[in-house]
Amino acid sequence: MVHNIENNKNTLTNLMQKVSEQAAKSADFLAPTNDLEKTTSSSGIPQIRIEASRGEPTKIFDINDVAFSQIATHAGIDTRTARRLQAQYSNEFDTLTNAIWQKEPTRRMLRTHLNNDETTGTARAFVSDRFKTFDNVNLLQSALPQLMESEAQFQVVNADLTEKRLYLRLKSLNQTGTGAGLGDVMANGIGLQNSEVGAGSVSVYQIAWTLACLNGMQTQNKTRSSHITSARDGDDWGLLSDAAKNADNRALELKIRDLVGAYSSKDMFNEVLEKMQKASNDIIEGEFIDATDVVNNLGKVMQLTKKENNDVLNGLMATIGQAGFEQSKPISRATLVNAVTAVSHRADLDDVDQWQIRGGQVLDMSARDWARVAA
Repeated sequence: MVHNIENNKNTLTNLMQKVSEQAAKSADFLAPTNDLEKTTSSSGIPQIRIEASRGEPTKIFDINDVAFSQIATHAGIDTRTARRLQAQYSNEFDTLTNAIWQKEPTRRMLRTHLNNDETTGTARAFVSDRFKTFDNVNLLQSALPQLMESEAQFQVVNADLTEKRLYLRLKSLNQTGTGAGLGDVMANGIGLQNSEVGAGSVSVYQIAWTLACLNGMQTQNKTRSSHITSARDGDDWGLLSDAAKNADNRALELKIRDLVGAYSSKDMFNEVLEKMQKASNDIIEGEFIDATDVVNNLGKVMQLTKKENNDVLNGLMATIGQAGFEQSKPISRATLVNAVTAVSHRADLDDVDQWQIRGGQVLDMSARDWARVAA
């Protein structure tokens, strides 16, 4: 299925294998909280128990970090405090959680991975009963056929799967062009992102890659779909059927196919190149330009923290120092786009997306905000 996409180090093959394995052991339960019981194993692992019902045996799931945080939030307890209670006062914490579930019952979806015995496994999410189960396998099955048929000849840049999210980012081998005064060649790209556990939306977006440093900038061409659907009927707990999931997902699958086709078009990429070319002419004027002052101004406009300002300053120094950049050349908006996106190389996996988005925000910054940066 992946032979028409250049597949560095088999990262895409490995990702698809992991996603398929997870889908095979996935089971989602809809249940009112008064049918659930929080417990702690003899070794101190937090667990959730669903009593036997409707011919289904009792099931016990170890609670992972994501689900634990969601359980704490649902109970009105901050996660840090909940972890301390679990570690030091597990019996009392179990009693408190169960009391809230019994006295203030709400219907939740428990997303799990089952072990082979189908009575134990891992609770990986504790989310609303309105959560739309558009899973990673749905995303890949929707997008990959379009990617393989595209004339863009995509190559995998990275493919990652964490407890919270799936990321797939690709760049085109033949949709390239000069996008800025740096002389850097840029390439079109596509990004796919999803969270099966309520940590983010289903996302399809265009990426413009600067090939000299492989900085990725997310453009305004992006679509995000939340994991929210209409409330599901029922009062007691039960396994969510594949038919119910498929009914929720059909429209989104078709939309993703259309978006991948649109974002991989040469015309849409050319629009981004034109923006970058114009951005290279947005010059910060002055006889002497203090890079620190420029970054501080940018930080105020974008509401960056002090650490994030320092990260951007390091990115700016790296951009100015890269091969092909003329030292006498003034700092432009395009320079700052690269400075911001350069931070993604040193960011945690779940923060890469944020820095790529910020790069696009610099490119599309209003004239008023740009004047504040360039002041």
